[in-house]
Amino acid sequence: MTAVEDRVAAPPTPTPVRPRRRGFWTDLRFFLGVVLIVASIAGVWAVVALSRQTAPVYAAAHTIVPGQAVTAADVTVVDVSLGRSGDAYLAPGAALDGVVATRTIGTGELVPAAATVPAAQSETTTVVVHSSVTVPSGVAAGSAVDLWSAAPAENGGFATPSVLVPSATVVSVTHDDSMIGGGADAVELVIPRADVAAALAAIAADAELSVVPAGGH
Repeated sequence: MTAVEDRVAAPPTPTPVRPRRRGFWTDLRFFLGVVLIVASIAGVWAVVALSRQTAPVYAAAHTIVPGQAVTAADVTVVDVSLGRSGDAYLAPGAALDGVVATRTIGTGELVPAAATVPAAQSETTTVVVHSSVTVPSGVAAGSAVDLWSAAPAENGGFATPSVLVPSATVVSVTHDDSMIGGGADAVELVIPRADVAAALAAIAADAELSVVPAGGH
């Protein structure tokens, strides 16, 4: 067979066919990546925007004690960023008439809505007693104290003192120098309504009443 015949008989060498490359914009993984990036940016932006939003709420202008009526004079308005917890605090527009505190709220503390109830639902009230002993200087509004009582004895003295009202809360302390015997501390206390009768009975019987820091017995 001649060289010419060889060229005629041999089949042509096929040209390799390259697979078509998928279009860049049709790659599903690319779009998924774009969506995730956009979602991440949007989430960060939402968090930053929310943290910069402030709302007015009430804060205690001074110490508010349990059983105390909360009025406009007892609170001040502050702008704070609370996010989704804003509804948990009293804000301007909330009715304060007839509302009392259920726990001590410190000066500057935001006033929780859960820390106030209508006066009719309060289980505490206030009484004023004159302590037969000087009240320590560290006792002030919001302090927890025990009210001790010593009933008059037949021999002219007094019986052994005992705790009449444990863990009462101080509203205020006033030293009255006009009292005979060098003065006495008038202490306004928040006590449970269940203890009011016993406290008033002790006052009426001229019992020796003493206010001491809670835990002192």
